[in-house]
Amino acid sequence: MTSAAALEWDDSHLVGHHGMDLSHREFALCLNAVLAAKDTQLTGAMALLLQHLEVHFAFEEALMEQHAFPARGCHADEHGRVLASVRQTLTAVQAGDTAIAHELAQALLDWFVGHADYMDSALATWVAKKTLQGAPVVVRRAMRHTMPVPP
Repeated sequence: MTSAAALEWDDSHLVGHHGMDLSHREFALCLNAVLAAKDTQLTGAMALLLQHLEVHFAFEEALMEQHAFPARGCHADEHGRVLASVRQTLTAVQAGDTAIAHELAQALLDWFVGHADYMDSALATWVAKKTLQGAPVVVRRAMRHTMPVPP
């Protein structure tokens, strides 16, 4: 079972922190790989997504800690819930339940936009104010880039 949905990467997803923006692009690649994976490819795609999210979230949480981000508890709690869901889903896929992986990937696609727009952009703004004494400047072009999906 494969899904036609994909996370189309464009400048609207930028939050203004280079490291976070790169990590978000990588998230789109990993998520799209799960969305497009055949059942026999799901274990590997889910494992890569989990590995990415562990690094991605640890990076953001280190930024929150380093810069004393006021909403770090709420933000880190959301990361924890996502990681728990991905881990549970990977276990289910390894046990043969592949449909759940596509359901989770679709839920993550829906979740990401709001998370990036609100929580991650707030973090990026906070870090910029702490380090640069100003808000980040984000240049958004009217360009859409569909992230490639591995064969």
